[in-house]
Amino acid sequence: MKICIVGAGAIGGYLGAKLAQAGEEVTLIARGQHLEAIQNRGLEVIMADGSSHVVHPSLATSDINDAGTQDVVILAVKAQSLAAIAPALSSLYNPDTMVVTAQNGIPWWYFHKHGGEYEGQQIHAVDPDGIIAANIDVNRVIGSVVYPAVELQSPGVIRHIEGDRFSLGEIDNTKTERIQKLAQGFKQAGFKAPVRSKIRTEIWVKLWGNLAFNPISALTRATLEQICQYPLTRELARQMMMEAQTIAQKLGIEFGISLEQRIQGAEKVGAHKTSMLQDIEAGRNTEVEAILGAVIELGKLTQIPTPYMDTVYANVKLLEKNLLLYS
Repeated sequence: MKICIVGAGAIGGYLGAKLAQAGEEVTLIARGQHLEAIQNRGLEVIMADGSSHVVHPSLATSDINDAGTQDVVILAVKAQSLAAIAPALSSLYNPDTMVVTAQNGIPWWYFHKHGGEYEGQQIHAVDPDGIIAANIDVNRVIGSVVYPAVELQSPGVIRHIEGDRFSLGEIDNTKTERIQKLAQGFKQAGFKAPVRSKIRTEIWVKLWGNLAFNPISALTRATLEQICQYPLTRELARQMMMEAQTIAQKLGIEFGISLEQRIQGAEKVGAHKTSMLQDIEAGRNTEVEAILGAVIELGKLTQIPTPYMDTVYANVKLLEKNLLLYS
């Protein structure tokens, strides 16, 4: 398959490198020193077991228009960057191009092909002007939930920490021929790629922890392990997760694990800095809208109060504003 990774940073680069190594025709869209390193030396991936390999993609460029039409477009940019790139994606489409969304948090398409009273509802936190929805035909969309932990160690070098699962799902909950083909491509690249009939449920299970641990870590500079082992922040996370669970259940989501099990799972990850903390430390915009702002918006939609989430959200937004103002 011809596969274009839009946003070949840590996750996107890792995914693209493994797919290219498996024989897929991969184009990486990157920028800056990272792009220059890939063009000059290839993309190196250092695996958790210490092994490493260098991959030379079919094309590495900063210009989406250079890529040509693709069978699969994987959007691996952060949620807050989607609106800026969405209008340029049309040059990648053929009539059957799949668009895989690989963002954390509530996706812009959440209520499309959802059914029920909120069908087609726009989520302003992640697509305030409707630009994403206007430029990505929802019929192309494949949902995904990203589990690997990876980091961009240096330009052109990605370090894999743990995990190899990318769950996939049609957003109308069907199991189509196209998604089976996509999953097979992921599996041949060495990933676990289960096809889920309820991709929104899996999005919520991952988000359930992220919406608490990511912003708390950004505010405290603490790792997952530290947040979970300190009684006050563990309780704060639990209260935020309880609010989110009430919203999710109102939307028909049933969690297959308990709240305490989800917290314990985060604790077991250990001394890991969340992606939001990494963004704060680098002076970048965070995913707070998709991870927390969107859930608060869903709380308003379902008339469920979210005082704990509101408080943490306000503090992260001010922190983000001040960092960007004075950086």
